[in-house]
Amino acid sequence: MNERSGVEFGFEKLEVWQKAVALATTLYSVTKSFPREELFGLTMQLRRAGVSVPANIAEGNSRSSGKEKAHFLQIAYGSLCEIATMLQIAALQGLVSAETNEHVRVEISDLCRMLSGLRRASLGKKE
Repeated sequence: MNERSGVEFGFEKLEVWQKAVALATTLYSVTKSFPREELFGLTMQLRRAGVSVPANIAEGNSRSSGKEKAHFLQIAYGSLCEIATMLQIAALQGLVSAETNEHVRVEISDLCRMLSGLRRASLGKKE
């Protein structure tokens, strides 16, 4: 990450967290072109859900029990599903190009896969 100070937290080393921050940044860029009437609709909801993903990964990483970690990872996963849904609606409304929609959906799919693996590992489950 470019804008960090010299202090680094453990969760910042996680690839899944780094990718989640990149997704949130992408969502901010994508929603900049949304019409003003969507400011309190899809724009804010996509941004909030986007920020929720790395925030819940970070919070989960701070928990000592596997069950607690898994809980926050599940919330992050749910936020990814929300983003996929809202992005699809934005694409159907002509607010997002099919190409952008597909690119972000690939990012979401990768993050879902990573979170599922991390969640299983935190619960001590074998694949």
